Amino acid sequence: MKRVLLFVLTNVAVMVVLSAVVYLLGLDKYLSGRGGMGGLLVVAAIFGFGGAFISLAMSKWIAKRSMGVHVIEQPANATEKWLVDTVRAYAKEAHIGMPEVGVFDSPEPNAFATGMRKDSALVAVSTGLLNRMRKEEVEAVIGHEVAHVANGDMVTLTLIQGVVNTFVFFIARVIGNIVDNATRGNSERSGPGMAYFATVIFAEIVLGILASMIVMYFSRQREFRADHGGAWLAGRQNMIGALEALQRQREPQGLPANMAAFGINGGVPSGLRKLFMSHPPLEERIAVLKAAA
Repeated sequence: MKRVLLFVLTNVAVMVVLSAVVYLLGLDKYLSGRGGMGGLLVVAAIFGFGGAFISLAMSKWIAKRSMGVHVIEQPANATEKWLVDTVRAYAKEAHIGMPEVGVFDSPEPNAFATGMRKDSALVAVSTGLLNRMRKEEVEAVIGHEVAHVANGDMVTLTLIQGVVNTFVFFIARVIGNIVDNATRGNSERSGPGMAYFATVIFAEIVLGILASMIVMYFSRQREFRADHGGAWLAGRQNMIGALEALQRQREPQGLPANMAAFGINGGVPSGLRKLFMSHPPLEERIAVLKAAA
């Protein structure tokens, strides 16, 4: 499985860096002494939500560079003009500001939307999407991504990630204190030692990965809503046709460790990897749209 949501990975990395800062500044020593559980929970919330929002703020910048997105400043051909005009029309219909529009080089049909605010988002499509799908199907995919922006999905997932981060930050330090006390023996040193720090970092990485399953669950629910938004903007049959076209692709790869939760094609994971799916299975999404008709 090539697709690991970069938003979650970036978030875990940010949390680890923040934890190192907390340790170096001596805040862990204060929290383990006079701060108590109440103080720890407050700090956990500050850093937990802080890490999530830093990840969100970086998302558009990271997406452009990691995916090699060419942002269309001035359309250079008829395809780019049609792409920009379609996004503009759907953004107006959805009552959001005009997003940046971009194209990234990938043989697989895919697209994604990201950004910190509804009025300052990025909608990007792959060259494979433009080359391998009908115009009406591409319009439906664009509608799906604009719906993600209009629904505020990036902010919603960030808030959920913030709550998850808070408990990861908190529980990791509780575990760290337990290990530190167990390994301290008769030592009278004040404050947490290296065993505490190593345990906290390890626990944060493990708990952060496990907690991403919660975020992915909510991401799957948001996909259904974005499908309905794409159907409203581009037509229900076109949205169904776009999903069926994705389903016909042989071994869809999705987005390579980038922006997966905000894309259109989620790939086909199996086994335990289903718990980390950012998208429901395509057949399930198609069935829901057909039933809604």
